[in-house]
Amino acid sequence: MKKRILLLAGGQSGEHEVSLMSARSVLAALPRDQFDVTPVAISKQGRWLPPTDTRQALENGVAATGGDLVLHRVASAEGYDAVFPLLHGPMGEDGTVQGLLTLAGIPFVGSGVLGSAVSMDKVMTKQVLASAGIPQVAWRLAVRREWSTDQDGVRARAAELGFPLFVKPANLGSSVGISKVHGPEELDAALDLAFSLDRRVILEAMTASRPRELEVGVLGNDAPIASPVGELRFASEFYDYETKYTEGRAEVHIPAPIPEDVARRVRELALTAFRALDCAGLARVDFFYLEESGELVLNEVNTMPGFTQTSMYPKLFEAAGLGYSELVTRLVELALEER
Repeated sequence: MKKRILLLAGGQSGEHEVSLMSARSVLAALPRDQFDVTPVAISKQGRWLPPTDTRQALENGVAATGGDLVLHRVASAEGYDAVFPLLHGPMGEDGTVQGLLTLAGIPFVGSGVLGSAVSMDKVMTKQVLASAGIPQVAWRLAVRREWSTDQDGVRARAAELGFPLFVKPANLGSSVGISKVHGPEELDAALDLAFSLDRRVILEAMTASRPRELEVGVLGNDAPIASPVGELRFASEFYDYETKYTEGRAEVHIPAPIPEDVARRVRELALTAFRALDCAGLARVDFFYLEESGELVLNEVNTMPGFTQTSMYPKLFEAAGLGYSELVTRLVELALEER
């Protein structure tokens, strides 16, 4: 008997369009002989759209306005065997939707409330990973109220890290709102931008030299496995939104041309981070590799990475011999197994 799957896409974050692209790919890949899939698009206003508007959203790449509040419609998912919440960023990947589905008693793909929330918040992620002994760049936290009442204190905190440094909203994905600050004269504008998007902002030191950027996929629940390691190469100063989503701006190398012992350490650290953060189902873990010293630094953990046919996460497991259709099928199986 076919399993009934509800596929959620769109959402309220800046990654709305990426989510709809991912959903189109997953919808086409889930085997029809095993699954009966119903897609539902969620608008940028957080509204659950009816079938006609959902079809248009998947075709057009952006959801219409209107529809019902998600809170009111989650109960309609009760008859499904599992939900695939292909939502990136806040109000989707951060434990909010996962909490609703948990309360409704419906299995879903990916991490639960704790793993999703902790992994989405860069500050909490860093604190948990530090307790697990995972190397990271030096960082400081600033909150919006501090920036409005004690700007000199926040500037001093940044100066402790030295320049250049990165300024990042704590709870956004896809490099939205991130600035590379080359000197004190650029700091205020970067903080204003970040605080316009989040009440908590993280200041991160630069590594000593330009690092190589490595990524690895993790798949599983209590016994996760790591994919081969991939490398991103690009000409821009950092992997910003435009570089991520403009074709031809970045090169992907799988497997990464790095020594085998470095690749092994990347996979081991990724699995340690996955367990420490209580992730489930899937995650993509990103690292900086300082080739001269051999140092590895964990950059971030993404619990619902982009999922188009050309996205890094599926490509990493394709290199391990797990095709796209097999991968999405395995993720649904893991959801049913976990719950």
